[in-house]
Amino acid sequence: MAPLSSPHADARGLLHRLLLVSSAGVLCVSLVYFLLGCCDSDVSEKRDAAGASTRFPSADWLHPRNGSRAEKPCASPSAPGGSSGPGTTGTPGLDGDGAGREWTASRRLPQALIIGVKKGGTRALLEFLRLHPDVRALGSEPHFFDRHYARGLGWYRSLMPKALDGQIVMEKTPRYFVAAETPARIHSMSREIKLIVVVRDPVTRAISDYTQIISKTPDIPSFESLTFKNRTSGQIDSQWSPIWIGLYAKHLERWLAYFPLSQIHFVHGERLISDPAGELGRVQDFLGLQRIITDKHFYFNKTKGFPCLKKPEGSSKPHCLGKTKGRAHPKIDPEVIQRLRDFYYPHNLKFYQLVGQDFGWQ
Repeated sequence: MAPLSSPHADARGLLHRLLLVSSAGVLCVSLVYFLLGCCDSDVSEKRDAAGASTRFPSADWLHPRNGSRAEKPCASPSAPGGSSGPGTTGTPGLDGDGAGREWTASRRLPQALIIGVKKGGTRALLEFLRLHPDVRALGSEPHFFDRHYARGLGWYRSLMPKALDGQIVMEKTPRYFVAAETPARIHSMSREIKLIVVVRDPVTRAISDYTQIISKTPDIPSFESLTFKNRTSGQIDSQWSPIWIGLYAKHLERWLAYFPLSQIHFVHGERLISDPAGELGRVQDFLGLQRIITDKHFYFNKTKGFPCLKKPEGSSKPHCLGKTKGRAHPKIDPEVIQRLRDFYYPHNLKFYQLVGQDFGWQ
């Protein structure tokens, strides 16, 4: 007959079994929490990575043509589109082993401005300068200092293309040269900024300006009638915009009140057409750039009467300025042209004296 167990022994056994089950349960729960914690950490890391990729998308914008369109945030150096494209060939830090330097690119306020003059050749100069790998130029005219100044420098900076250290950021707005308020505003942004003015025979410039006006509003009066306050008396209407812009000395005096002549470079508009490489060489020197843009980059288009940019080998047609450039001028009464030359003569002489250069306009 089996001996009866003691009630105390049964209680101890039951308690021992409960302790074993509880310990195992604690271990299981701990293990589950540990595993869930690892998974959650991994998910968080992936979510963070996804978030980062949302903020910094990979796309084909890594090598846009200098300032040709709005820039997007930096992509990973291994992102698609990392190969050098047209207009950025040889750009430091954007190809080869230096691709990672794109992470250091940032939007900066411009260090140089093309401030004038309208119908002088500013678009041609900007397009030519954008060939240089150390120039990052905004393609459109922002009109910040004359029309949008109230938006602030932060807004202005946001328009600029991203640039690496050593690259020059610039934009062009020809109206700056003649707008009375712009010298002081630009000076308040930067006292060291470099200013470029493309000037052209003021008589030819006025006719070109009028040609652009009639292309948009063909019903306006003739150039001859708008030139004079009174055709009979022969008094020139110097307040008419196409004529007023050509009073270069008058406008330049405002700039010289804020900037020394050494910070202003004048591009000869006629020579920019006949010898673009020579003019570009002097501009590169002024900006402190290596002379990379040379005569090998240009060919003269006899139809348009303007130099065009040669495309790299294997590309399609060379790049010429748009249809709005090189329009045929209307035939103007020679007597009116001579009256204008007489009118501008003393103004041109004063301009030559201020600049220290004779542009040879008749």
